[in-house]
Amino acid sequence: MSIRIFGEHDAATVAQIERCVATGGVRGVLCADGHKGYAQPIGGVVAYRDRISISGVGFDIACGNLAIRTDAREAEVAPRIAAIMDDVLRDISFGIGRHSKERVEHELFDDPVWRARPFRELKAMAEAQLGTVGSGNHYVDVFADEAGRIWVGVHFGSRGFGYQTATHFLKAAGGKEGMDVDPAVVPEDSALGQDYLAGMTLAGRYAYAGREYVARHVVRRILGARIEEEVHNHHNFAWRERHRLGPRGPEVEYWVVRKGATPAFPGQKGFVGGSMGDDAVIIEGVESEVSREALYSTVHGAGRIMSRTAAKGKFVREGGRRIRKEGLVRHDAMMRWLHEKGVTLRGGDLDEAPQAYRRLTDVLGAHEGTIRVLHTLRPLGVAMAGRDIHDPYKD
Repeated sequence: MSIRIFGEHDAATVAQIERCVATGGVRGVLCADGHKGYAQPIGGVVAYRDRISISGVGFDIACGNLAIRTDAREAEVAPRIAAIMDDVLRDISFGIGRHSKERVEHELFDDPVWRARPFRELKAMAEAQLGTVGSGNHYVDVFADEAGRIWVGVHFGSRGFGYQTATHFLKAAGGKEGMDVDPAVVPEDSALGQDYLAGMTLAGRYAYAGREYVARHVVRRILGARIEEEVHNHHNFAWRERHRLGPRGPEVEYWVVRKGATPAFPGQKGFVGGSMGDDAVIIEGVESEVSREALYSTVHGAGRIMSRTAAKGKFVREGGRRIRKEGLVRHDAMMRWLHEKGVTLRGGDLDEAPQAYRRLTDVLGAHEGTIRVLHTLRPLGVAMAGRDIHDPYKD
């Protein structure tokens, strides 16, 4: 079985990527931030010759990261970071099922694909939600780099539209929800495969439009700054790519399905976040034999080391009452970490605490020789959905 593993992982995560490759895959990669996901691990990459894995792309189609470098400077932004993050929460909707506070018009809604099922039934929801961020580990952050320049970074995907699209096609393919199941893989040239690819592509355009709206709004309206550079990529998607598997093998076209993994071809830039209390980075892919083995893929974040319920606890029934059992992360410990790092937090909860994640420097180190770090971004302000918001989008 042809699998390249970076970093250290538990047996269940390794077994999951092995199962994906055994179900029609040609090559697998497990990035150093990997952990169990729904049918395919987060940080998992699988190459197929003529098939598409609906499960591999996942429920949050085209989830990704956008970072914008601005002409603003840390010296002028840091003293007013609390007010800036208040404005972010005022102007941007966080959480599930939320509508944008400002109607966002976009040419993608003119695409004829919207006339087909199930997209026509989802269009009104998609129009209302464009420009919203969602919940879970999705965020809007303000960073300073090593030169004191201000960056705005966002992480989220295709919202309810992507989730409903994935659910529709997973059911149509006879797939099962859950982690310990075979991935739903369909032939590329089948009617179902072609319809899914059309929906995935539309969800990708939708996710890009949403991230661009949110990040540019923060830059232009809240910071009053100008855009100097944008680094944009997504990590829950299937790409048609050419790869050579083995030093003497031919270069062949594959469908490469990356779930929670960032494309990192030579010269391609990417934005990779840590946790709410850790640095993020701007990276660039480099050419090497290891890069080729990795299918030119790298981490998309720091990667969880404990589940959401393990971090924050869960509700149980005791003596006829529903009570919340404490998790492994204490609120005062999380806030102490953020205070020591100088991070202003709006929203968030214990399941997204820095203690629930690996350190980004460690997972980047495991991919040495495949990427280089161009900029290190230190968080000044972090905005996320509040603790009362449940995240159903799963990937």
